[in-house]
Amino acid sequence: MASKTLTFSIRPRGNPVKKLPEELSLSSTGTSSDLYVQLASSSNTSIHRLRITKGSDGTHIPNSTSLPILDTGLRDGSTIYVKDLGPQISWRLVYILEYLGPLLIHPLLYLLLPRPSPPSFLQSLSCALITLHFLKRELETLFVHRFSSATMPLFNLVKNSFHYWLLAGLNIAVFTYRSSSPAAGPSNPYITWLSVALYVLGELGNLNAHLVLRGLRSSDGSTERGIPHGLGFGTVTCPNYMFEALAWLGIAGVTWSWSTLLFAAVAVGQMGVWAGKREGRYRREFGGKYKKKRWVILPGLW
Repeated sequence: MASKTLTFSIRPRGNPVKKLPEELSLSSTGTSSDLYVQLASSSNTSIHRLRITKGSDGTHIPNSTSLPILDTGLRDGSTIYVKDLGPQISWRLVYILEYLGPLLIHPLLYLLLPRPSPPSFLQSLSCALITLHFLKRELETLFVHRFSSATMPLFNLVKNSFHYWLLAGLNIAVFTYRSSSPAAGPSNPYITWLSVALYVLGELGNLNAHLVLRGLRSSDGSTERGIPHGLGFGTVTCPNYMFEALAWLGIAGVTWSWSTLLFAAVAVGQMGVWAGKREGRYRREFGGKYKKKRWVILPGLW
């Protein structure tokens, strides 16, 4: 098809973008990514701060090198709205920083909290399990996870850090490593080693699910989706969350602390919401090809 020049009217929406042009021309053979690149260049704004929607129906136009501009529904003379999303930070960096909190806090408070006697076996085991959990998270962030979006709003770092630095970090550490903690007392070997077994099963199952999900995307920035298969995926929508919950149940059986249960309850609640949304997305995108799940995160419960 012969290339034609498309001219779009540009309008601001929400937070205005400085130096936003009133019009922009693009080849009909271009992609939505070309639209983002030209707007970012002409307005001297980071491409990751821009959100573009169609003036006709408000549909979001994604930044994709594989989406032809004509397939977005835009035509010559169409109006598009551009919003400034504000300061951004990379997804990978957010993950690294939020997990860094508990990864540092637990060993530090384990060593520094005053107590009349050395840490108990359960306190030492608790520190080891939690530290290994977040070390695994950091390594997965660096070498396993593939992100469809490059950035998120900077404010999310504050929100996510509260969850991990305070709830998973200070909250659990203070109530686990102090001398009055139930974990400071003797252990029940049956409960302890059953809990460790649940923890190991949860961590390995979670890693396996993450590797399956990684295989559905060819690279960072890819928006391609597929139907995941493998351990747990035939039972719940998000077995990675199910195994995460199992690992924290194991940690709770070692720490004997309500603070661990509080963090686990908040985490499972949030993961359940995400899993429900993913189930809905699978059903919309794959239709009859996708086997609908009755449970999204916890078999028989949620």
